[in-house]
Amino acid sequence: MTISVNRETIPSSASTANADPLRLKDILRTLPREVFEKNRRKAWTLLIVNVLMVCLGYWGLALAPWFLLPPLWIFTGTALTGFFVIGHDCGHRSFANRRWVNDLVGHLAFLPLIYPFHSWRILHNHHHAHTNKLDEDNAWQPVKPEIFANQVPWMQWLYRFVLNGCWWVGSIVHWAGLHFNWTKFEGKQRSQVKFSVLVVLGCAAIAFPLLIATTGIWGFVKFWLLPWMVYHFWMSTFTIVHHTAPDIPFIPAENWNAAQSQLFGTVHCDYPGWVEFLCHDINVHIPHHLSTAIPSYNLRLAHRSLQEKWGGELRECSFSWSLMRQITQQCHLYSAEECYQTFEDYYAKR
Repeated sequence: MTISVNRETIPSSASTANADPLRLKDILRTLPREVFEKNRRKAWTLLIVNVLMVCLGYWGLALAPWFLLPPLWIFTGTALTGFFVIGHDCGHRSFANRRWVNDLVGHLAFLPLIYPFHSWRILHNHHHAHTNKLDEDNAWQPVKPEIFANQVPWMQWLYRFVLNGCWWVGSIVHWAGLHFNWTKFEGKQRSQVKFSVLVVLGCAAIAFPLLIATTGIWGFVKFWLLPWMVYHFWMSTFTIVHHTAPDIPFIPAENWNAAQSQLFGTVHCDYPGWVEFLCHDINVHIPHHLSTAIPSYNLRLAHRSLQEKWGGELRECSFSWSLMRQITQQCHLYSAEECYQTFEDYYAKR
């Protein structure tokens, strides 16, 4: 299924952006007040259910015959993605009122994923502050043709490999390339990132040898690596779908409008119910980009309110392989006129 939207809602020039009075605070005033309220019972219930689902997955992996392993890897990896979503709420301080609780739960939720919490939190908040802003958004954006042309051949190959159907490794590249070097951060943030990196590396240094010693290399692959790969499949998929379609522009800073980009440049995507359940509705994504203070369990209520106000102007789609083909076959390099150009068009023009 393709993504449909009224393209007139997207600013394509400075004059459009400046003429449009839409502001984030005006949009947020239309939402029910209760969507911003934290509910301790709901938050901790989600965490407990998530722990139970992950335990169920690993119990199945330990006991099931070989032919049931693939669906169990999918289930367990998707449940681990739920851990990420809970840590995601913690990073936005929407899980608990106390910062130390958010930091503690966030670190624990990210531990099985070997993901440094503070580095992700800092970089991800930058994405929210610059969503779909050209050269600033650090989540997933098209590369300018001139920058692509100046890359060494292996970097060009890697970019083409990821976008030509192998998008599911994109979040692994993002995870490894951006989150472990604390020297890229300054001041207090550097010490926070260093702490998070040492926590996950220390955990891995203990857990991985123990897992291999008790279950062998196959046990490491079976119980950690393959569920972790499923988690990254969902992370890559969720991330690219949230802000990518052939007609979603990335706007230069001088023309960028926060309200337009967050409301009309963010995609709501419906996934199978079991994925939505295990991943705590993170793909009800438009209200989350309007305000990161909305907890995951309130996203559907907020989205229904937005539907009443904005109706068919919102970007909504359903997950399918045809949707992923559309994105990976068309959304390659940046184009100021057409939002994207394909690699084929790029090489044809050279």
